[in-house]
Amino acid sequence: MPRVFVHGNPETPAIWRPLFAALEARGVDDLVALSPPGFGAPVPRGFERTQVAYRDWLIGELEALGAPVDLVGHDWGAGHVYAVLAERPDLLRSWAADCAGLIHGDYVWHDAAQAWQTPETGEKAVAALIERPLEERAAGLTSLGLPGDVAASVAAAQDAAMARCILDLYRSARQPAMAQLGKRLASTPRRPGLVIIATEDPFVGSPEMAAAVAKDLGARTLTLEGLGHWWMFDGSAAAADALLAHWQARAPA
Repeated sequence: MPRVFVHGNPETPAIWRPLFAALEARGVDDLVALSPPGFGAPVPRGFERTQVAYRDWLIGELEALGAPVDLVGHDWGAGHVYAVLAERPDLLRSWAADCAGLIHGDYVWHDAAQAWQTPETGEKAVAALIERPLEERAAGLTSLGLPGDVAASVAAAQDAAMARCILDLYRSARQPAMAQLGKRLASTPRRPGLVIIATEDPFVGSPEMAAAVAKDLGARTLTLEGLGHWWMFDGSAAAADALLAHWQARAPA
């Protein structure tokens, strides 16, 4: 059965390159990268671009793959993993995700998200992003931690369709939406889980929040000290080892 990976905002599957290479070097070859609509993939006609719509999109993709699967999510991809876990745990053989602080009851959205969630301010913010020359967008991503070749690939996908998806997705996820998802997860059937905690990620709450969520969900944790939001680059070896052990065990913590 496949190992399925879902990325987030404002990304494409290019972010998984080093982690996939590390997993393949360890003998894992059934890797599937799914691109959420608008984030490296076309937006279907009539797609609503909300948190629920993305959850249902992922459910449909997993059903088409012949679930249950081992599901891995990063950034909003992690948000989609948590949403599927709450709605259709039967589709998951196991799950792994970062950004667990997003569903902690005390989480407050980061500054950029709050801007996107604000009418007019959000429109100006995404326009400023996509209207910048490609080289500037890539440089901005590099300054945040993406290697140059990946940054260029991701920047090339940042367009008007992605901008609309950013606004609608984040606005559908204003608090208390994420806190409510966390509460719902606490009472849903458990699946073997792994929470990835990058200690220097500035967007997703504190490592303590993530650890608390992992405890609530009965999940193991992988703490990547000193690594930031895109831990899958410098942390690819440690993450590959942890994922392989997680998949081999597939037993609640």
